[in-house]
Amino acid sequence: MDFEWTPDQIALRAKAAEVAASGVARFGRHAASWMNGYSKEFSRELSSHGWIGLIWPTEFGGGGRPPIERLIVGEEMIKAGAPIAASWFGDRQMGPALIQYGTKEQQEKFLPGILAGETTWCIGMSEPNSGSDLASLSTSARDDGDEWVINGQKIWTSFGGEADYCYLICRTSSDGPPHAGISEIIVPMNTPGIEIRKITDMTTNRHFCEVFYTDVRVPKENLVGQIGGAFSQTMRQLEHERGGIDRLVSTYFLFQEACAMADTTDDLVRQEIAKLETGYRIGRILVMREVLKQAPAGFSAATKCFCTEHQQRVDQFVSTVMGANAMIWDDTAKGLAYSPGYTIMGGTSNVMRNILGERVLGLAKI
Repeated sequence: MDFEWTPDQIALRAKAAEVAASGVARFGRHAASWMNGYSKEFSRELSSHGWIGLIWPTEFGGGGRPPIERLIVGEEMIKAGAPIAASWFGDRQMGPALIQYGTKEQQEKFLPGILAGETTWCIGMSEPNSGSDLASLSTSARDDGDEWVINGQKIWTSFGGEADYCYLICRTSSDGPPHAGISEIIVPMNTPGIEIRKITDMTTNRHFCEVFYTDVRVPKENLVGQIGGAFSQTMRQLEHERGGIDRLVSTYFLFQEACAMADTTDDLVRQEIAKLETGYRIGRILVMREVLKQAPAGFSAATKCFCTEHQQRVDQFVSTVMGANAMIWDDTAKGLAYSPGYTIMGGTSNVMRNILGERVLGLAKI
């Protein structure tokens, strides 16, 4: 197998690294910058380079480029800590979902704003009593003529306070199996009846939000795809979410700093660095398999498991090498404090292993 990059890909990586470094210089450096680095200005800059919707089909305004190019750009942005969060969800999930399941009217209305870096999207999925069990959610959308009337609560909604739209997963029916009554509805976040409460985490970041919906009315045409079809639609979106390069390199800049500080005259230290660098290479191959659609269906659960657990091993090494310096409250300490969340966001490692056992390996449920 040839792992060499083409001259065009090498040039794209160099350009992306240059733009990322410029973004960090102007807007600050962020661990897990796809979650923590919010800048509408930088998103517009990404759009000017054609890096939002880079791999979307050209008939929908995208670049029509090979998926590997998005991996290259995304990796350089996240490795550097550049602030890409304002457009990340729209580019990664919401745009592709609308292209696959949305109506022509929805595509014409919502895709241009995503492509321009002008609109930010959040995902209304998790609920206080649902955890990783999507089928147990209770936020409801009641059919009321030309409108849906939405009531319920979501939690851990990233950028709920900044988003223009929420891609809401909600219950439109209680008949039949629990997963059969779930639908996806686009909700403008300035709609009356929405209350947003920001959650301050241990890093002082406030992108996570609680969002309360009280008799929120949205047009009937905001339903995406089939009514009651959200379970399979959302599972397809999670394939995009779980197998991406963001799960691997969110604190890569900290690893580089620690390697520069480490005592490499110590054999054990060199061995640990080699082990972690090997982990990065394995993780990158797993992500590339997802991007190139060479992985089995459902295997993104394994990719996410490996990559996020690897990130935590890296962060343990960083904290060991930096010692007391890791306790100075700066972007390094914030990055390390954020680390425990990697194996929780997007589905816990235990849930990922269950998916692997049941859906990939075909093991019996216990």
